[in-house]
Amino acid sequence: MASTIAIVGAGRVGRGLAQRLHRLGWRVGAVITQSKSTARAAVRKIGGGIAYSGPTRQVLAADVVLVSTPDDAIVRVASELARLGGEEWTGKVVLHTSGALDRSPLASLARVGASTGSIHPLQTFSGRNVPDLEGVVFAIDGDARALRIARSMVRSLGGIPVNVGGKNKPAYHAAGALVAGHALALVEAAVLMLMKIGFTRRQAVRSLLLLMRQMLVNYERLGPRLAWTGPLSRGDYETIARHRDALTQMPAEFADSYLALSLLGARVLSANATESQSKISHAWKHARGESS
Repeated sequence: MASTIAIVGAGRVGRGLAQRLHRLGWRVGAVITQSKSTARAAVRKIGGGIAYSGPTRQVLAADVVLVSTPDDAIVRVASELARLGGEEWTGKVVLHTSGALDRSPLASLARVGASTGSIHPLQTFSGRNVPDLEGVVFAIDGDARALRIARSMVRSLGGIPVNVGGKNKPAYHAAGALVAGHALALVEAAVLMLMKIGFTRRQAVRSLLLLMRQMLVNYERLGPRLAWTGPLSRGDYETIARHRDALTQMPAEFADSYLALSLLGARVLSANATESQSKISHAWKHARGESS
C-alpha cells in the first residue's frame, strides 16, 4: 500500500480523507488549492502537508494523488497535471473523489502512464469535522492498479469498497443525494411549517429529529413496509386532502413536493402502486385549496 499522498483541490471529501489517512500513518505531501491561504487552511485541517497555490511539480513526489476539485474542473486539472509531469506520471496513482463521475475525466493522465480511478465515500461531509467512516460504503472505479490502491485505502479507513463505474456512477450518486441532500431540505421545510404555527425553531427541530430517528430505527429493524406510517400507509386520502389545504398557506414548492413524495411513496411502498397513486391524485385535485 502506498504511503505518500498529495491533494489537489482539497475539497471537503479529499481533505477529510487526507486527514483520516494522515492519522493512519500516511505522509501528506503537496496540498494544492487556488490560493496559498486556502491551501494553508487545508494543511491545518489535515494535520500535515505543504501548501501550494496552483499546480506544481511537487505533486509528483507522492505515490497517490487525490483530485478533490469540483466535478467540472477535473478534466482541466488532469490536463494541467499531465502537462507538468509527462511520462513522470508512470507508476503513479491518481484518484478523483467525485461521486457522479467515473475515471474518464482523468484520461489525459492515463495517457501519460498514470493509473487512474475514483474513490467516493457514501457519506456526508460538513467541512467542520470528518465523519466516522467505519462501515461506510465507498464507490471505487479504475484500472487494476488504481482499484487495488483504492480498495486498500478504503479498508484501512474501515470502509467497504464497492466497484461502481461507468454509467452506474450517476445513479449511485443520485441515490446518495436523494437521502442526504434532499432529505435535509425536507426536514428544513417541515421545521418552517411548524414554526409558522407557533413552534420555536428549537422545538420544531427537536420534535422532527426524534420522529426521524425512530423512523430510521424502525426501517432498519423492520424493513420498509412495516416501518411505513402516516395517512398514505393506511389509505387515508381525506387526510391527504386536508394536508393539501394546509399547504396552500406555504410557498408553492411545499405542496408540489408533498404531492411528488406521496406519489413516490405509493410507487415504492404500496402493495398496489397504481391504485394508490390514482387515489392520491384524486384527493389532491378535489382538496379545497385547488379549484376543480
